[in-house]
Amino acid sequence: MLPPVTGTDKGVVSGLRQLFDLLVRDAPAEDYTQPATCARSAGADGAALQALDEATQAALHIRGILRQHRKREAELTALFDTAGDLATLRDLDGVLRAIVRRAKMLLGTDVTYLSLNNEEAGDTYMRVTEGSVSAAFQQLRLGMGEGLGGLVAQTARPYVTDNYPQDPRFRHTSAIDGATGEEGLHAILGVPLRLGPRVIGVLYAADRTARSFAQDEVALLSSLADHAAIAIDSARLLEETQSALAELNQANDIIQAHSDALRRSEDAHDRLTDLVLRGGDIAEVAAAIGEVLRGGTLVHDADGIELARAAHTDSLPPHPDAVATSRSTGRAVAHDGTWVCAALAGPELLGSITLTGRTDLDDAGRRLFERAGVVTALLLLLRRSVAEAEDRIRGDLLGELLRPHGDPAGLASRARRLGIQLGRPHTVLIAHSDAVPRQQLLTAAARSARRRNGLAGLHHDHVVLIAPTTTPGPTARALARELTQATAAPTTVAAGGPAAGSPALPAAHAEAERCLAALEALGRTGEGVALDDLGFLGILLGDNADLDGYIRSALGPVLDYDARRGTDLVHTLQVYFACGMSQARAKEVLHLHVNTVVQRLDRIGRLLGPDWQHPDRSLELQLALRLHRASPANRRSD
Repeated sequence: MLPPVTGTDKGVVSGLRQLFDLLVRDAPAEDYTQPATCARSAGADGAALQALDEATQAALHIRGILRQHRKREAELTALFDTAGDLATLRDLDGVLRAIVRRAKMLLGTDVTYLSLNNEEAGDTYMRVTEGSVSAAFQQLRLGMGEGLGGLVAQTARPYVTDNYPQDPRFRHTSAIDGATGEEGLHAILGVPLRLGPRVIGVLYAADRTARSFAQDEVALLSSLADHAAIAIDSARLLEETQSALAELNQANDIIQAHSDALRRSEDAHDRLTDLVLRGGDIAEVAAAIGEVLRGGTLVHDADGIELARAAHTDSLPPHPDAVATSRSTGRAVAHDGTWVCAALAGPELLGSITLTGRTDLDDAGRRLFERAGVVTALLLLLRRSVAEAEDRIRGDLLGELLRPHGDPAGLASRARRLGIQLGRPHTVLIAHSDAVPRQQLLTAAARSARRRNGLAGLHHDHVVLIAPTTTPGPTARALARELTQATAAPTTVAAGGPAAGSPALPAAHAEAERCLAALEALGRTGEGVALDDLGFLGILLGDNADLDGYIRSALGPVLDYDARRGTDLVHTLQVYFACGMSQARAKEVLHLHVNTVVQRLDRIGRLLGPDWQHPDRSLELQLALRLHRASPANRRSD
């Protein structure tokens, strides 16, 4: 038998009914406190008031969920409206002209144009132009991979250049260069028109003067290209419009069917985010991802270095193509039995996640994996912030070390706290690139410095590193390769030193500056060089000229051969150069048969290498011969 209903119970029931009525009417949030207020006024006891307060909080929570669902339905309606507008388009030329004009207006360029792919001919041809004055340009066809447009059409990636005629990244042809030259174009941005994985054309924006396109401009043109692709497809496939609309009408049912999966995905995302905010490390995040998705997880940084592994015993480097595809599409991609998702901060690649053992991953699981990529990117950003703080400390120390008249004891103490022993020989390296922002170059240099247990920072508007090494030349070459690969642009590195102790480092930095100036004057962009690698020019620029070392570097194989065999090839080489590199005149001075002279010169060529008579090399050899002859120990009597 049920207990009798008391007045207090009736008050609770009445309050609950009021809350349900408020939910039905979607009343304002402040109205939800009225049932509890009325109950207090009626003298309800503490238990009843507590029950009503809990019911009020639950009702507010339900109200928030309902409003969120209504918001999503409104967004979906807007999506349907956009799709409906695109489905009613009929005039393809009018659509293309409108998009090209809109691109010209929004980006403010001199010329905008659009090309469509011809799959049978294997090229892409100019379809619509705005602002063009050249007939040849308006009739241009580009083969796949030719020029900027052909490369975009072939790779399905946006490409941008601020000076197309001088940009070596693109395959130049006489037809393309002639047409762009007649149009007077310099800066060009091209983005693909994509329908799923298929590229149907390219949308361009171009200026007749040098210009750097920002990332948001690339994104804006890409968005317009997506709309253009949809419109083109709608006009070409008019007979499938009704079918497409029917599929869109079914989208609501599909979204509703997946709502539970989306909620589970949100719960997992909240769990991972909470883990990061509580200070969890990469290993804990990897373990949580593997647990949620029931697979093995590997996390790598942007350079492919493994950071963590969970439920997967073997090392598995991320596949570069899969990471690149995920980066460009913003989606997780399947590759060779695994799933790969790029961890991005905007367009910047911070790392990647690889999921193993889940070849059957469905759409909901894929979305969850992509959310895990966002959380991983957040954690990697936090890690980078800590690293950047440490880099600032190291950069400040570097600046103090390169200023003369510092406090050696104090600097040595600060360096020891960072694990750096200034008493060891260190090389000073300066990195420079005209094609890379200085901060981006500094970030890459700081990573290289940490790997070498060195320092990196800005000094005199240059990116400078100090590394513990006694081999400036090889270190400079290795660093130039690393930075060029990290920044995707040629990076020049000049080295000075080695120097031991803080008082000697400013002089090594000055030597590196002279070396960099020489590299720029010689046009040797993208190389890594120390003064010793510059031959006689390095001797002229150096403070302490190592003449014997230069003579050995230039003539060492010939000197060693003479010492071993008792020959005098050095004298033959001197006479040959003195006679203007004439074998006939040299044989007269040497009193030898011309065949003997030829044989000696062949031997010299085998010892010095095939380029020994090249103008630059022969100049270095002649200088080394003069220095060798001027040396008291090697002076020859006439």
